[in-house]
Amino acid sequence: MKLTPLTRPARLRPGARVAVVAPSGPVPAERLEAGLDILRGWDLDPVVAPHVLDVHPRLGYLAGTDQDRARDLQDAWCDPAVSAVLCARGGYGAQRMADLLDWTAMRAAGPKVLVGYSDITALHEAFARRLGLVTLHGPMTAALTFLKDAATQESLRATLFEPESARTLGPATARGLVPGRAAGVTFGGCVSLLAAELGTPYARTSAAGGLLLIEDVGEEPYRLDRILTQLLRSGRLDGVAGIGLGSWAECGPYEDVRALLLDRLGGLGVPVVEELGFGHGESNLTVPLGVSAVLDAESATLTLDLPALV
Repeated sequence: MKLTPLTRPARLRPGARVAVVAPSGPVPAERLEAGLDILRGWDLDPVVAPHVLDVHPRLGYLAGTDQDRARDLQDAWCDPAVSAVLCARGGYGAQRMADLLDWTAMRAAGPKVLVGYSDITALHEAFARRLGLVTLHGPMTAALTFLKDAATQESLRATLFEPESARTLGPATARGLVPGRAAGVTFGGCVSLLAAELGTPYARTSAAGGLLLIEDVGEEPYRLDRILTQLLRSGRLDGVAGIGLGSWAECGPYEDVRALLLDRLGGLGVPVVEELGFGHGESNLTVPLGVSAVLDAESATLTLDLPALV
């Protein structure tokens, strides 16, 4: 089935209440507070979900129990006073709690903004499949990049409040890797999570009509090769219209990563643009998932047909 544009949530207004949740790993308290200060500086009213600072009693890589993490996300989403739900950090754990969410109740709550990346890729996929919503692949409230990098902060702020000004993603680093120009609907995220989603209730079975946006962290080239090969062999990338590549931090020398990406993706015969500035790099520019866009390898840009938010 061909990917189609999803429903765009409303942009944020000054004074909007936003909820911060932790669907995945434990959150450092001091970094969370620093992130909340940035949000307050944007004239937002951030509220922290009850279990954001929890740590699982036995599995220290989780921010509390699956049930508590799911309850925090669902309660925040279903609160009519909340305009956006921002994830505090990634790590691991979103897949464990996705099946505990009441998708019927969340659908009834209506569209709002979800922001996150990395492990939150599992939720981006679930929100696309279950709620039909555009989501934002962007920085998390307690992430060091959000706290320290002005470009990361401004990209998210502009997307949330002035989405017309954030329709083109084309940082100075971006370059065409495979030539061409393609139109499609954006989807993707952390590529290892896309592979891990295969066979689950939230996994899409093809990329027909889609512009795939992928990045990752800490995966050596041979592991990235295995991940991409799995996606190719499963048919998950069949029909993809174009591919935008983000950062590959801690994945080995970039020359080796580039060679691997070209080897695995170049044969698809679609335009590929590298170093678009989203993901686990020094900057993490916000990019919406589920919107119509054009990927142009000559200008090394991704341009949205419409603003991410209405």
